[in-house]
Amino acid sequence: CIVLQKRKGTHSLLFIDCEYFSATNLQNHSVAATLRAAAPFQVARRKRFQGTKYENRRVHIDSSDVRIKKMARKAGSLVIFVVDASGSMALNRMNAAKGAAISLLSEAYKCRDQISLIAFREKTADCLLPPTKSITLAKRRLEQLPCGGGSPLAHALQLSMLTGINAVKKSSGTLGKVVVVLISDGRANVPLCESLDETFDPEVDEESTEGKPSRTYLKEEVLALAKKLGSLSDFNLLCVDTENKYLTTGFAQEIATCAHGRYYALPTKTMDGKAIASVTHKVMMAEDHRHR
Repeated sequence: CIVLQKRKGTHSLLFIDCEYFSATNLQNHSVAATLRAAAPFQVARRKRFQGTKYENRRVHIDSSDVRIKKMARKAGSLVIFVVDASGSMALNRMNAAKGAAISLLSEAYKCRDQISLIAFREKTADCLLPPTKSITLAKRRLEQLPCGGGSPLAHALQLSMLTGINAVKKSSGTLGKVVVVLISDGRANVPLCESLDETFDPEVDEESTEGKPSRTYLKEEVLALAKKLGSLSDFNLLCVDTENKYLTTGFAQEIATCAHGRYYALPTKTMDGKAIASVTHKVMMAEDHRHR
């Protein structure tokens, strides 16, 4: 039994004949919650202790009332920037992603967030910056940004999923969710099989011409991977559309829809790191609020 008594103007807990308590769990004992649990039984317990040495105690607490604090540490987020490094706007997109990564990393120490950056060009996607909290490492690894070539978007989405899954497994609970920020116009011209060093089979694509995949095939492949990403637990997609609004195809918005993610049309004139970091931060805050 535990009784609470007043000593020289302060309150102290006395533990009597109770093997449940030890020096370790006493530090995590929640006094307020314990008192709330014991409150409904005070009348009955006072009657039970009449005529005993405990009858003058003001509060009687039983071991069944004890509440222990459950210490929970907020898990951080992994933000994976997936950047289209192909085409004429590649350098602008890469510099904007780099600025956003550095901006978010400057706040990472407060909430245990990590940043990664994947660039896709020519035939494959490459992880230029593995998941990290280091601003120094990010600046060094992103100092030279390769640009130009094809657009292997399917491979980039696949790599982002593998990167996120592996990072969460290795984090031992310090990472709670993964936010994939796709900075692209949503167009792809390299099939996944070629990114994996396999030969494209024209027979799987009815619209194939000259042995090359059709736009429909490439689009459906990307949308299928977007759906897979959206089905992963604790994965969120933010699609930042960099396509010229006068020549828009709507591919980027379709990707966001298939992944049950967010869509943001980024005007070419404001293609900078601050704008991307701001909208990414809003998505992260919205997800935190949704999971509360």
